[in-house]
Amino acid sequence: MSMLAIKHGAINLGQGFPNFDGPDFVKEAAIQAIKDGKNQYARGYGVPDFNNAIAARFKKDTGLVIDPEKEVTVTSGCTEAIAATMLGLINPGDEVILFAPFYDSYEATLSMAGAKVKCITLRPPDFAVPIDELKSTISKNTRAILINTPHNPTGKMFTREELNTIASLCIENDVLVFTDEVYDKLAFEMDHISMASLPGMYERTVTMNSLGKTFSLTGWKIGWAIAPPHLTWGVRQAHSFLTFATSTPMQYAATVALQAPDSYFAELKRDYMAKKAILLQGLKDVGFKVFPSSGTYFVVVDHTPFGLENDIAFCEYLIKEVGVVAIPTSVFYLNPEDGKNLVRFTFCKDEETLRSAVERMKEKLKKK
Repeated sequence: MSMLAIKHGAINLGQGFPNFDGPDFVKEAAIQAIKDGKNQYARGYGVPDFNNAIAARFKKDTGLVIDPEKEVTVTSGCTEAIAATMLGLINPGDEVILFAPFYDSYEATLSMAGAKVKCITLRPPDFAVPIDELKSTISKNTRAILINTPHNPTGKMFTREELNTIASLCIENDVLVFTDEVYDKLAFEMDHISMASLPGMYERTVTMNSLGKTFSLTGWKIGWAIAPPHLTWGVRQAHSFLTFATSTPMQYAATVALQAPDSYFAELKRDYMAKKAILLQGLKDVGFKVFPSSGTYFVVVDHTPFGLENDIAFCEYLIKEVGVVAIPTSVFYLNPEDGKNLVRFTFCKDEETLRSAVERMKEKLKKK
């Protein structure tokens, strides 16, 4: 979709990368680290200062005290943390539960690990967890359940009730939880809750996160996995043979980033709420059915008022005839039919870009 955007001169509200830059104080720290000669391989599981900063941030966010040496593994983006977790902790034939729609690397890395994937679909309008279906799917054969909150692509945030229910089912059936929390600082409608912070869950949870979304530095690919030592061992075995180590100067800069004052995160949230308001109102005015988004910088809409047969046809039309990019959501489902009526837009763009995209759609998109 990003390549088609360039070809057709379309405004890219598809791929989730900001069109504005990260903060100067973090970039300056990276430049300084390079000048200071921090340019050789880092320690495999992370530069000590960065591991300490991750542990300190996790304590501030969750109240949990963790060992930066034994329970934090630095990875090349959260995508590598996901791969290392799946490959390090899942054996061929292990059963893993996913919630669809899901970030596509989950299924890919689980297939590399030889897992047996069980899928539970979250459905509009609120994408709530179907608890009865979960109870009938989870069993003693389940090795792990994968959660993404705030959730890409829908913007859903798992509620405390949902997380408590999942937690009690995991404890009852001795199931691990892998939780992708890269959008934790982009939580708008409710407070983000880390699964690891719930009673009895730290011992069975791998918490994955990254720098890119919170600091608008997606190209740096700095991520991490937090887990108790017996799970960290498996993650590190896989990490050693995936990338071995992550960019050294960027880890020093990321250390500075994670020590940012609370005001940075408050301002980030305020900026994104303004962007979100522009896009959501615009999409409603254009005629989409817009579903609520509580977190992330994504929103999912129903495109069917415009009369195209499915999400891919709609997105191709939108690029070629209207000049705006969205992402067809069928790619986020095991069964593409489940996503054929939905498309995802992102609002991680400057306000002028968002307004221009809305204007193009108002002008050229007509309800059928």
